Amino acid sequence: MAPRYPVLSGYRMMWLYVMFDLPVGSKQERKAATKFRNFLLDEGFEMAQFSVYLRFAESKEAAETYISHIGVVRPEKGKVHIVTVTDKQYGNARIFAGRKRERRSENPNQLALF
Repeated sequence: MAPRYPVLSGYRMMWLYVMFDLPVGSKQERKAATKFRNFLLDEGFEMAQFSVYLRFAESKEAAETYISHIGVVRPEKGKVHIVTVTDKQYGNARIFAGRKRERRSENPNQLALF
């Protein structure tokens, strides 16, 4: 019997947007905000804009795992919003930098299983 592989679908693959507004008035608050940003980078998120990070997830279940991790490590103060969109929806994104239109991030070429 052949091994069973998951069916990849643009409606199941997800993109996560993490948007946050964290206080940075004190040294302790700046340290917490920096720790949170570094956590997102370590988890494979890329910075789309300052305080807006995004990441590809191969399924809704994987997206929920990332969301639960963020819920655990988020700073006590400030706001963190997480929005998920399907890969099909993300394909409709329009990105502009100044007067020039940029290409959107592509799906990773290879899935890394750890």
